[in-house]
Amino acid sequence: MAARRVIKAVLIDLSGTLHVEDTAISGAQEALQKLRHAPVEVKFVTNTTKECKRALFERLQKLSFPIQENEIFTSLTAARNLVEQKQVRPLLLVDDSALEDFEGVDTSDPNGVVIGLAPQHFNYNTMNKAFRLLLDDAPLIAIHKARYYKKTDGLSLGPGAFITGLEYAADVTATVVGKPEKPFFLEALRSTGCEPEEAVMIGDDVRDDVGGAQNAGMLGILVKTGKYRCGDECKITPAPYLTCDAFPQAVDHILHNML
Repeated sequence: MAARRVIKAVLIDLSGTLHVEDTAISGAQEALQKLRHAPVEVKFVTNTTKECKRALFERLQKLSFPIQENEIFTSLTAARNLVEQKQVRPLLLVDDSALEDFEGVDTSDPNGVVIGLAPQHFNYNTMNKAFRLLLDDAPLIAIHKARYYKKTDGLSLGPGAFITGLEYAADVTATVVGKPEKPFFLEALRSTGCEPEEAVMIGDDVRDDVGGAQNAGMLGILVKTGKYRCGDECKITPAPYLTCDAFPQAVDHILHNML
């Protein structure tokens, strides 16, 4: 275990850490409420592209999580920011339920490709359209590159395999904007007013959540819910600061050992 630090900010993953689809992780709401009473800033960071930020917030409200919409920082937000900065007219390969977060973005005559988790778009014709744009030097922007994620019926393919296929075919490298990229974590942390060494990240993805946070200078706590698989804690170097059964145990550790 890493040397003890005094923590002032806690970044929390959502899917797989607090909930799986419409089912909350046991005890997660109560644990979050306990954390709210501690002298720490709380921010929720997610790579989800299956739904817009508003729909995600409404889902969490229905599950009785004490969360404010402005506390959620998503990779969709980060992707939109990059598209606007680079003045890209994107071919949007995102789930239809996530399109709201790109409202107002010019998508006519695309000169770039933005890709997230979009099962309905992962067909030959659409992927071939993206491929041809990339051959014409269009940028490839990956909202995130997760290998898989957890659904109630089991693990399912994430966008990573499809993004890697486009990279291979067009001989390009995607710009990844979500976790595990360092700028994503730093931007999420910026509104808390805390430095990376004052923060800890809790998540179920050892590479994107924990590894990404630790590469940004934070501590990472891995939870054995969501997409976790036995032995995940051995897949990154340095290893997670801590591995816990679930979110409530992670919160208890923070309250008793890190404040």
